[in-house]
Amino acid sequence: MIDNIVSSLGDQANYYLQHECTAIPKASLHTPGPNTIQSIYSISDRSNHVLHNLDRILNTGRLTGTGYVSILPVDQGIEHSAGASFAKNPEYFDPENIVKLAIEGGCNAVASTFGVLGSVARKYAHNFPFIVKINHNELLTYPNKFDQIMFGTVQRAYDMGAAAVGATIYFGSAESARQIVEVAEAFDRAHQLGMATILWCYLRNPAFKSDKDYHVAADLTGQANHLGVTIQADIIKQKLPENNGGFEALNMGASSYGKLDKRMYNELATNHPIDLTRYQVANCYMGRIGLINSGGASGANDFSEAVTTAVINKRAGGMGLISGRKAFQRPMHEGIKLLHSIQDVYLCNEVTVA
Repeated sequence: MIDNIVSSLGDQANYYLQHECTAIPKASLHTPGPNTIQSIYSISDRSNHVLHNLDRILNTGRLTGTGYVSILPVDQGIEHSAGASFAKNPEYFDPENIVKLAIEGGCNAVASTFGVLGSVARKYAHNFPFIVKINHNELLTYPNKFDQIMFGTVQRAYDMGAAAVGATIYFGSAESARQIVEVAEAFDRAHQLGMATILWCYLRNPAFKSDKDYHVAADLTGQANHLGVTIQADIIKQKLPENNGGFEALNMGASSYGKLDKRMYNELATNHPIDLTRYQVANCYMGRIGLINSGGASGANDFSEAVTTAVINKRAGGMGLISGRKAFQRPMHEGIKLLHSIQDVYLCNEVTVA
């Protein structure tokens, strides 16, 4: 297993596999493991019903009993338009194939829309964990606008038999205050009904793009994570960080944005991708709330990129990967192989927390 991982990493294998985090040491973290529910989630105020659904997710698929998760998310039919998402593989216009890919791909759960999951719920929801994505960015309005709006109710997800609900907040956007209130209320209701919650903690503001794209800065995404765990998300989904210094860039000149401490940059992180991701984990209450990173868009080097992202997430102290387009925008047998490649990283004992 380790040989395949090393091969996928290529000449960067030592860079990723030998790195040790010294800024925020691993001894400070609550890392995923077979007893994650008992040692971390069970001492919180989450009900037994929520713990049951978290346990159900953690004990489904190839990663059963490891504390790690591999989730297939397919909400791109709304987020990116169905044609753009499924033209490469028209079989995924049929929702059942999405669920089949998650099951045959060894995933812990499938995350998708009310329509996709509802259309096959009576066949699958009782024996495979459904995560219903309750809000979306609708892209048919002209000109396009960027806002997360509710597409259904938490009660509907519960009636469907879902194990969890998922939602996105565009932190930093003009609409974020409304979205925070909406999602906080929805997550509270989900917890009352016994479902787990997963928050897509994304950033959205034109000002975050200047000399770099600070939508993927470790400091800004880390703060988004910290807001997400504050509204009691059980798992945080975040893009892999690619740079740092977003707060510094936005505070340049006479402008004032947020609050920062130089130690965020010179003591708590380096420029190594694992250290940047470790800062994201630290903002998830030092790993008490699991961090899953997204797999990103499909391209020419999907297998290598997916394995690399999984290695970074695992070695940073994260909880797993949520990868969609890399899997469903290719023939199903290849998608299954890609999902297994991701899962092999979390199954490989030789890939350790840095």
